[in-house]
Amino acid sequence: MIERIASPKKTREIIEKNQFYFKKNFGQNFLIDSNILEDIVESASITEDDFVLEVGPGIGSLTQVLAEHAKHVVCVEIDNHLIPILTETLQDYSNIEIMHGDILKININQLITEKNDDKPIKVVANLPYYITTPIIMDLLENKRKVSSITVMVQKEVAERMQAAPKTKDYGALTVAVQYYCNTEINKIVPPSCFMPQPKVASAVITLHVAQKPNIEVADEKLFFHIVKCAFGQRRKTLLNCLFNQGGFSFSKEDIVDILQECGLDEKIRGEALSLQDFGNLCNVIHAKL
Repeated sequence: MIERIASPKKTREIIEKNQFYFKKNFGQNFLIDSNILEDIVESASITEDDFVLEVGPGIGSLTQVLAEHAKHVVCVEIDNHLIPILTETLQDYSNIEIMHGDILKININQLITEKNDDKPIKVVANLPYYITTPIIMDLLENKRKVSSITVMVQKEVAERMQAAPKTKDYGALTVAVQYYCNTEINKIVPPSCFMPQPKVASAVITLHVAQKPNIEVADEKLFFHIVKCAFGQRRKTLLNCLFNQGGFSFSKEDIVDILQECGLDEKIRGEALSLQDFGNLCNVIHAKL
């Protein structure tokens, strides 16, 4: 069996050999616990039939385990200094393809068409905080052919994706993710599982992408505009948020009537609305535009 990359000794050896320096701007924290890697692969339900897109492979710790379970793995790394390291650490695997680039600038649809005959793929990643939301929303909003997204993120971000209405974690990201996906937090991961150690705990969360959104809305663009308005100023009522930021031609009295038609109190805040409430609000507003 090929030696695991994900151990403190092996990781340190690779870093020192290649004189690699961690870059804060890329949020680099390498996993050094192989048990966690197995948990990630299990959470993603990776099988020998799966094509996997990995974002930010680092030195290949997770890539290695993915390759041992999947049919094919394409890993996209933005740090050009890691490309020769990955080429060496993963040289024993014939089902891995290494790409240098920014995942937000790569044509993912074209990659899926060329590499997987336009069939849905699974995305797996250990994501730094600064890029988590942009990557996830790019995959969801642009309706990439992705069946699931299993990511290691900061614990608070994972909790935000799975939050319930009327909680401090509930926000625009929550509504967006739950509109497209069914979520499942698989595991909480302590800082000690990384090199260097982050300051906060992380979590593995799987987003099971639904074949169609979890609610029906008349206008998806309008739906997300309303959601954005509702959480733009959390301390203000939904009425004031829609009136001041919505850009609608409605008077305040009109918006009060719309809220009442939806069964919502005029003093309610956006954080109290469920996914279905936002959907109903969107549909009523759309009918009156």
